[in-house]
This record gives sequence, C-alpha cells and structure tokens, in this order.
Amino acid sequence: MSATPLPKKMGRPPKPGGHDVLVAGRVPTATAAAIDAYAKRSEITRSEAVRRLVELGLKAKGKAR
Repeated sequence: MSATPLPKKMGRPPKPGGHDVLVAGRVPTATAAAIDAYAKRSEITRSEAVRRLVELGLKAKGKAR
C-alpha cells in the first residue's frame, strides 16, 4: 500500500523557528500616550513601536557598560 498524502492545513504556514514570545506589562497612561505618539509619527503599530523602543533601550544600556 502507498501512503496517502496528508491534506493541506488551512491558515498561515508556521513561522520558521516557532512563535515569538508574548510579553505583557502595564505602563503609566503618560507612557502609553508617548508610545502611541511615537507610533503615529513613525506610521507603525503600537506593538511595533514597543518592540523598537525596547530594542533601542537594550542597545543604549549595553553601550553604557
């Protein structure tokens, strides 16, 4: 007997390397407003703004040491 091929699954194909990690946290209202303003100026989503700002912060912290 020959093996029958599996049917294709619906939806997005999986990402190489798996899913990204979800990190949730609370920020003060003023900080959220500043993030939203940065996102609007940069024409990106709030999530992308947070990712970029965290990366910038991590790079800046690394340079100080």
